Amino acid sequence: MIYRNFQDLKLSGLGLGMMRLPVIDGDDSRIDEEKSAEMIDYAMKNGINYYDTAWGYHNGNSELTAGKFLKKYPRESYYLASKFPGYDNANMPKVREIFEKQLEKCQTPYFDFYLFHNVYEGNIEDYLNPDFQIFDYLMEQKKNGRIRHLGFSAHGNLDVIQRFLDAYGEHMEFCQLQVNYMDWHFQNAKEKVALIRKYNIPVWVMEPLRGGKLANVPEQMQNSMKSMRPDESIPAWAFRFLQAIDGVTMVLSGMSDMKQLQENIAVWNTDKPLNPEEFQRIVALADEETKKGGLPCTACHYCTSHCPQELPIPELVALYNEHKVTGGGFLAPMAVGSMPENKRPANCIHCQSCEQVCPQQIAISSMMSEFSEMIHM
Repeated sequence: MIYRNFQDLKLSGLGLGMMRLPVIDGDDSRIDEEKSAEMIDYAMKNGINYYDTAWGYHNGNSELTAGKFLKKYPRESYYLASKFPGYDNANMPKVREIFEKQLEKCQTPYFDFYLFHNVYEGNIEDYLNPDFQIFDYLMEQKKNGRIRHLGFSAHGNLDVIQRFLDAYGEHMEFCQLQVNYMDWHFQNAKEKVALIRKYNIPVWVMEPLRGGKLANVPEQMQNSMKSMRPDESIPAWAFRFLQAIDGVTMVLSGMSDMKQLQENIAVWNTDKPLNPEEFQRIVALADEETKKGGLPCTACHYCTSHCPQELPIPELVALYNEHKVTGGGFLAPMAVGSMPENKRPANCIHCQSCEQVCPQQIAISSMMSEFSEMIHM
């Protein structure tokens, strides 16, 4: 196992994300404890020392599983991370009771790593609101030794991340971002990493395989990858990409069966980062794929000046592309859900005024209808 330096610690380059543990009958709330225990044992025996859980994973049962099966190991032999669930604004006044309950569920006196969970457009105001005392409380727990290292995860845009850093950046020790070669340009991961590194904050990576989608890319893309590295597996490319990015300290993978765990650990037994030519090639291939399923919006904003509803059309098109190209997920619904109701796609009146001035001749009104149906907003 490759290890990375973080302050005075040595962290396994690969961490076990506990959001996609094996489940029974496809029910995300019913974790298969026998299989999960086997995976944790295998991970511990093969060098993984970082375990990432959260309040909401597996309908609240992930933290229970972490506590139940990690307690058999000496507490100093692994690092445990959890998060304050600010993705749900109803939790903002409950930081004390939630934190205490998390320690109880995880059967631990402290968290090695603790995060503000999912900083984004829909919760930034609350996270920065001193009335909720979230920052003050978490800093107090750090002072008391119940949080060893404090950080944050983010799915928000650059402006939101910048606002969070302006407020709390000097106290943040790490930042967890969605980084992979598909999102390097598609979700502005490149710019987000650069922003975090400007503050000298190490990067933790989530969704390195984009929920498993990068384990089985289109055949043409696979052929190009094999021509460059014949002996490298397709999933390994995603990890080698991350090994080439300066500042990436921890890569978390949500592995849902033993085979995935074994294959990923095998990759992380060696450090083989992509060279600059390979890096640029895989990003170009990813960009080609994302363009295939999306609308060719250039964000010229001609449309917005002609929309009687004053909808943020380029932003909605970008979110539509995200949802369409990647086959769903939570990012687009989350982002649209954070918008005022009168700015959502369902408010399009199909007057087609925007389409009359669109240089790309995009059928915007049809897109709005489809997008609204896709995300039920």
